[in-house]
Amino acid sequence: MSEHERSPFAFLPIPAGRTADKPRANGLTMMMDWGIPIGAQADLLELIAPYVDFAKIVVGTARLYRETYLLEKLAMYRRNQVSPFLGGQFLEFVYSQDGLAGVGRFCEEAVRLGIAAVEVSDNVVRLTDEERRRLIRTVAETGLEVHGEVGSKSDESSGASIIDQARACFESGAGMVLIEGAELVSKGRPRSELIGEIRAGLDSQRVMYELAGPWIPDTHATDVYALKVFLVDTFGPDVNLANIMPDDVWETEALRRGLSVPGPPKA
Repeated sequence: MSEHERSPFAFLPIPAGRTADKPRANGLTMMMDWGIPIGAQADLLELIAPYVDFAKIVVGTARLYRETYLLEKLAMYRRNQVSPFLGGQFLEFVYSQDGLAGVGRFCEEAVRLGIAAVEVSDNVVRLTDEERRRLIRTVAETGLEVHGEVGSKSDESSGASIIDQARACFESGAGMVLIEGAELVSKGRPRSELIGEIRAGLDSQRVMYELAGPWIPDTHATDVYALKVFLVDTFGPDVNLANIMPDDVWETEALRRGLSVPGPPKA
């Protein structure tokens, strides 16, 4: 719903700094799609589409759909100004099986299907710096946008190392960088010093901060929520957030606007 349409309680102002209408350059929300049925997707988007900018078709799930079903799913996202893209672990699988030749075929298929972007990551297939650069260049040359993911799911990287990886992604053709959510928490608490280093070292408009999830060992729902609150408190309502579960998009927008559990923005 546009901010110019009538809404209940319209006398309550939007917090300063929140970009309301799409297309947005700041305050981006990336939602994960683990296999939302088309009917449920239509219902969800009727409500949450104004607050979602990207939808990640996660891991290798794109391989499991009937083509006509996937095409309808992707088209529905585009009709709602949501940009669908393929998660990085799918590309990792292809690269591990067929190398760069397989990556080329993968990208051609993505373009044919109308997918907007591909994530380049090394969650399970480790990449050297040069391999990461080569993969990003290969994907970008097909005309796809590249979301480069940096950081580790298993190690605690330094701020300098994450910043160096991100800069390498940008130099190779990535338009956006995702910071691995597992890097942003330690023992259930946000790594505030690391996040501060990343904030100082990179252009926040080109960075999305992933939330950790249950696929990360010893990560609980309260830890994920605490990280989200910390990021909104630290960067303000227009922080770019990634890996939001579909059922959490509505609450995330309420949080950005000071209407959720933590209450109004701190003065």
